[in-house]
Amino acid sequence: MIRRDRRDRFRFAPLQGQMAAELLARFGRDASDLDTVFVVANAGSPSAFLLDRGRAVLFVLRELGWRWAWTRPFAFLPTRALDAVYRWVARRRYRWFGRLEGCAAPDARFRGKFLDAGEAGGAATPPAAP
Repeated sequence: MIRRDRRDRFRFAPLQGQMAAELLARFGRDASDLDTVFVVANAGSPSAFLLDRGRAVLFVLRELGWRWAWTRPFAFLPTRALDAVYRWVARRRYRWFGRLEGCAAPDARFRGKFLDAGEAGGAATPPAAP
């Protein structure tokens, strides 16, 4: 996802960090739910909203651009169905893609996409407009 974010739309915060705990609490969610992915869309604006599991993945794919346009019809599926597919893939992902022993450190060009606990912003905060 990091390499495909050509429009520099996404920022990342670890769920175990203070920032994620505070941000998710604003939406009534618990950051200790490590079995999902969360996306805060329109972060930093009054219209911010939280997505998780299947809806979060579809949002990310849509934001990544035209190559992922084929996934748009899936947005019409019920959230329950999308989440079932999300969980099915999640259970098999290590078998399909392998597992790293630890988290890979981002190279220098991507370090700015990772938010520290004290930094303002959100998981899908676009860069500030000039």
